[in-house]
Amino acid sequence: MSVPASFREQHARLADELREHDYRYYVLAEPVISDEEYDRRMRDLQDLEQEYPALRSPNSPTQRVGGSVTKDFPTVSHDVPMLSLANTYDEDEVRDFHRRITQELGREEVTYHVELKLDGVALSVRYRDGALVLGATRGDGTQGDDITANVKTIRSIPLRLRDEADPPAYLEARGEVLMYKEDFRRLNEGREERGEKLFANPRNSTAGTLKLQDSSVVAQRNLRAFMYSLPGTIRGVATQHEALEYLRRCGFAVNPHRRVCGSIDEVIAFWREWEDNRDTLPYEIDGVVVKLNDLDEQAELGSVAKSPRWAIAFKFSGRTARTVLKDITFQVGRMGTVTPVAELEPVHLAGSTISRATLHNEDFIREMDLRVGDHVVIEKGGDVIPKVTDVLLGERPEHTTPFHFITSCPECGTELTRPEGEAAWFCENAECPAQVRGRIEHFASRNAMDIEGLGEAVIDVLVSTGLISSYADLYILGNRRKDLESLERFGKKSVDNLLENIEQSKQRPLERVVHAIGVRYVGQSVSRLLAEEFGSLDALARADREDLERIDGIGPRIADSVIAFFQEEHNRGLVTRLMDAGVTHTREERKDNHLPFFEGKTFVLTGSLSTFTRDEARSLIERAGGKVTGSVSKNTDAVIAGAEAGSKLSKARSLGIDIIEEDEFIEHISELRSENGS
Repeated sequence: MSVPASFREQHARLADELREHDYRYYVLAEPVISDEEYDRRMRDLQDLEQEYPALRSPNSPTQRVGGSVTKDFPTVSHDVPMLSLANTYDEDEVRDFHRRITQELGREEVTYHVELKLDGVALSVRYRDGALVLGATRGDGTQGDDITANVKTIRSIPLRLRDEADPPAYLEARGEVLMYKEDFRRLNEGREERGEKLFANPRNSTAGTLKLQDSSVVAQRNLRAFMYSLPGTIRGVATQHEALEYLRRCGFAVNPHRRVCGSIDEVIAFWREWEDNRDTLPYEIDGVVVKLNDLDEQAELGSVAKSPRWAIAFKFSGRTARTVLKDITFQVGRMGTVTPVAELEPVHLAGSTISRATLHNEDFIREMDLRVGDHVVIEKGGDVIPKVTDVLLGERPEHTTPFHFITSCPECGTELTRPEGEAAWFCENAECPAQVRGRIEHFASRNAMDIEGLGEAVIDVLVSTGLISSYADLYILGNRRKDLESLERFGKKSVDNLLENIEQSKQRPLERVVHAIGVRYVGQSVSRLLAEEFGSLDALARADREDLERIDGIGPRIADSVIAFFQEEHNRGLVTRLMDAGVTHTREERKDNHLPFFEGKTFVLTGSLSTFTRDEARSLIERAGGKVTGSVSKNTDAVIAGAEAGSKLSKARSLGIDIIEEDEFIEHISELRSENGS
């Protein structure tokens, strides 16, 4: 059905008006019309789109109400990793951070941008030609979940960028999604009335809401978002402060409580100010984030495996409460570590009810002289993990007795050992049921092999019935189909789904497999380094200490752990069985053709490129066989300089390093771009 021009004009006018009112209400907090008037205009727009469906677009204001239902959330890759921040609670460590910054940059004075650390869920949003095309979670930092339908319901995230910002053809912004305290209270009140389980705190409710499969439910929960990062290069944006101002002009909500600080003393004063005033805000914060303000300086310092070197989270001290230690129990981890746990009289603390807390190890209990029956103080470290911080000796009941650590494993009865230099006791029995379950749970977890349907309860059944005793056994479960179908709640369809999900996991990339096999101290970031460096499980198994320690980010402890893992016959057998089953054991080779100009050379990018974002240029260089670093040194082969290049250009000239202008860079890279259809 063709749409009359007058209705097209009316639709465009209403859509523009509603976008402007969303911006004024959710970003500026300066509404100019009543809620009733806003609702009337929205109904008019909905009526137009119902009569003329051709007017409806993915970025129409009517799409804020949600309605789409998804069965799953596709995985998307982050062009630039979404790193986590190193954190501290200690003023002296913040001053140490400042000293490291000034030493590495070679100057005494730097400027910081300090922002509130919002207690929410990290989010990435992407725009093409000004329109929202993707919303994604952080995930493991390199890959997250596509939650675009749910993100569209968040009214502080524009469906279209504002024209006044003159946005580029492609833009990515990152920030934090959160739920205000009052909205959280109302949500839990409703759940309580319906007899549903309550959320522990606003952060948990936000995380749960973003992963709901029905976006119309998400729309009812009034999530908010503040953006704080602009990963790409934008002309005229040279500082973090300018980046946030640019995001604000684009139509994003940017937290107003931020400050440019010319000294570390000003940073600490800002932290103290908000530690005293955090309860005055309508949302939760748990500290401040300290960032170098200059974006070139950020790039010069770069990142370590998990976090940027130019930023730190300066967190507030935890909230405390008093309760009673009713008992001390023990849990066995997948690596055999035996951890004591405090069983507490339930107490409300920082938005949740606490009944258990970690006691770390034997030395911790002994040093505090903790006894069952004691009155204790508990704290939420970072407002997240509960721990016992003090014993109220003046309130100790009579007839308490000193606590003695157990000598045998609570799961299998094996005598515990405590290696020299270690604080923890270990069960060395590789067949201990708790360890077996823990290793399989880790192997199947989302950030490892991501085997859907293989949760804790299913693993418990499979282990307790003897169907599996290791993660390698998962890949021969197809031979036990009748045994599986005979189990309670394991019908034919559920067995088919489980076996299919296990089969699909064989295609996970090598870095996931390295993480999944469970080498102590080897997390996701280190797994990526090992997969990239060695390229196969065979090569990794043969690596010696020198091979491992030459990798930036891997020290003696990790190297020793990798070697010890592959020296153990049981572990080698498991890995061999995985390879025999067809699990990925080599890294997929890059298909790009390296170019002689770039191959084996080290480049530094500085200034603003008009043709590419900095991340796009980095990707092209790496595909051509080159390497990109953040700082200029005698090992740099060339500096690629865009407009408004800064101190890195001056340093390159002083060292006699080749300077490549953008036109020359385009000429060199054009062969690769044409081969790849770019």
